[in-house]
Amino acid sequence: LLLAARGWGRLGAMSRYSTEQRGRSNSPDYRLYFKNADGKYISPFHDIPLFAGSKEDKEIPAKRSKTTGSEVLFNMIVEVPRWTNAKMEIATEEPLNPIKHDIKKGKLRYVANIFPHKGYIWNYGALPQTWEDPNHTDKITGCCGDNDPIDVCEIGSKIHSSGEIVQVKVLGVLALVDEGETDWKIIAISADDPEAQKIHGKYFYIDDVKKHKPGYLEATLDWFQLYKVPDGKPENHFAFNGEFKDKDFAVEIIKSTHEHWKALLHKKVDGGTIKCTNVLVSGSPFCCSDEDARSIVQSVRIF
Repeated sequence: LLLAARGWGRLGAMSRYSTEQRGRSNSPDYRLYFKNADGKYISPFHDIPLFAGSKEDKEIPAKRSKTTGSEVLFNMIVEVPRWTNAKMEIATEEPLNPIKHDIKKGKLRYVANIFPHKGYIWNYGALPQTWEDPNHTDKITGCCGDNDPIDVCEIGSKIHSSGEIVQVKVLGVLALVDEGETDWKIIAISADDPEAQKIHGKYFYIDDVKKHKPGYLEATLDWFQLYKVPDGKPENHFAFNGEFKDKDFAVEIIKSTHEHWKALLHKKVDGGTIKCTNVLVSGSPFCCSDEDARSIVQSVRIF
């Protein structure tokens, strides 16, 4: 099954990208590939800018990064819509990094409903052009990175679609230690969400989240602590005793993971099985032609 590309038009980032599905939903064959406004296949991991409003083919961050007041906005790739259970993720080990259904021991993965929660309790996804280096020991957590783009929990009022690109305002971060790996969880809200304007404290956005969305951060902590327990695994742990760090701290973590990504894309570090194939990253030895990118997608079998 091949579905037509779809796009979104409310904010610039959404209208600039579309997706194309190959394979059946809820199957190991499912892949969601990305295209830019010119209809060219791209990697969401590598070719979508971290900073919203910046040029795709320029060094990041660009001077044109979009802001709301004094805020710099970031592009978020939505992998999992809120209230759903399928564990969808960017395929970091496949060329052009489509979104796929995670598989473990030959079975599609779904998160359990942890009472009183239903599936993922936020729109869940990642920031492009970031990478938590598994060979880098984080000075804060004492653990290495989890080998993925940095994760985002978007807490706005709308349910977003898998593959949607959302411009978000960063509010804070939680330091999850997952099976001995550092797994930062950025807390953010869509810039066009009605509640985004309520969260405007000069320094302490996390305090505003507690004020305007009472119980949400506590539920987030509870969810991440327990979500693997139904699979027979122990509870997760956190740095800082589970304290959410504020916006400025979160932005520094994002910048650090962006630097690790740049080293990866310019072959300054060993990425192992990570696929760095891209179309738009200037100077990257992994950059391929539009024709090569099209061939990658067309080579994927459609069942």
